[in-house]
Amino acid sequence: MSEKYFPLDRDTLEKLAERYPTPFYLYDEKGIIENVRRIKAAFSIFPGYKQHFAVKALPNPVIMKILAAEGFGADCSSYTELLLAEMAGIQGEDIMFTANETPAHEYQLARKLGAVINLDDFSHIEFLEKTAGSDRGLPELVSLRYNPGPLKEGNAIIGKPEEAKYGLTREQIIAGFALLQKKGAETSFPKRFALHTMVASNELSIPYHVETARVLFELAVEIQAKTGIRLEFVNLGGGVGIPYRPDQEAVDYQVLAAGIQKAYNEIIVPAGLHLGIHTEWARVVTGPHGWLVTRAIHKKEIYRNYIGLDACMADLMRPALYGAYHHITIPGKEHSPLSETYDVVGSLCENNDKFAIQRQLPKIDTAAECAAAGSGSGDFVVIHDAGAHGRAMGFNYNGKLRCGELLLRQDGSVMQIRRPETADDYFATLNMASLKDFK
Repeated sequence: MSEKYFPLDRDTLEKLAERYPTPFYLYDEKGIIENVRRIKAAFSIFPGYKQHFAVKALPNPVIMKILAAEGFGADCSSYTELLLAEMAGIQGEDIMFTANETPAHEYQLARKLGAVINLDDFSHIEFLEKTAGSDRGLPELVSLRYNPGPLKEGNAIIGKPEEAKYGLTREQIIAGFALLQKKGAETSFPKRFALHTMVASNELSIPYHVETARVLFELAVEIQAKTGIRLEFVNLGGGVGIPYRPDQEAVDYQVLAAGIQKAYNEIIVPAGLHLGIHTEWARVVTGPHGWLVTRAIHKKEIYRNYIGLDACMADLMRPALYGAYHHITIPGKEHSPLSETYDVVGSLCENNDKFAIQRQLPKIDTAAECAAAGSGSGDFVVIHDAGAHGRAMGFNYNGKLRCGELLLRQDGSVMQIRRPETADDYFATLNMASLKDFK
């Protein structure tokens, strides 16, 4: 069982909402740091272990700066994510740049920042050399991304590896490293090599992740045997899940690290290799320590009973996109009986704009009911495990404006780390002169 926590009580939340009206995201700095240190402690059995936080999950430079202070790097997959890493003070090989169908200007920025460039296709070797090379040719360190195909099962979110657009086949990996080795002999670079994969998302099975490591370790040995290349490190990717449902168990970091170490000792040590271990976790790092805080504003009773929130799918799209479960609690009613069954919905003009379907919850008082009674503001609704792939996946369909982000500091204070969007933001990219002149 996983215990769901929220760091503020109802009264404190009410005072906070006076300064920062709902909806908003709230992140717990203390919870994030404590979690980061548990990860580092578990993986300290691997000398030189490096974790690159996947920026796509929570692209806020304040959060990234907190992680950088704990020794975490960044996993980037776009030009803007590279800029965010730079803003957070993350530089050089602490950045892993893994993109796909990548334009030249993104490779150029990655080179400028000294990032580890992780190539997603055999043809990208020549493309990188010709569009983002230097007088030395390719970078000193180059990584290739492996797609194991049917050798490895995927999961519901990321799909089957053989149907995914990412990575090189086993044969292409061997040929790719051979080509890189040849180019290195001709131009001096590259001299260092790494291997990467990413085959699952939100996976709670420890044996699954250990097996992923085993697949990469076996390939590292094969690469050495066929090309003579001794890889510097393997990046096991991300994909470690979190227990969104209270009846699920969280991944035990120490058990996972021990399982990977066992595979390492069985495969890498006998081959006489020395591989660094890198990961690019995000969901498991910040996910349980972030919440979407919203307020119940309307109640609708037709064929089902609905609770309407002041947040919508534009703020958190995982339930609509994946059918994903997010736990919901009502501050001040944590111990009240789950006497009602609601669909919890937003105001988007789409019927899948639902945070929960037929969810058993305490009786919820809405802002509309409180206004009619002349007292109160309506219950808060807290949506848990929203600290990764939450605000980051927001959008502006229906003209909806994305909410802001708050950080609960370790001393109990709260700072705004992203303001809510305004109508001016929404219209900022329009060419208003063309509208005026249009006939």
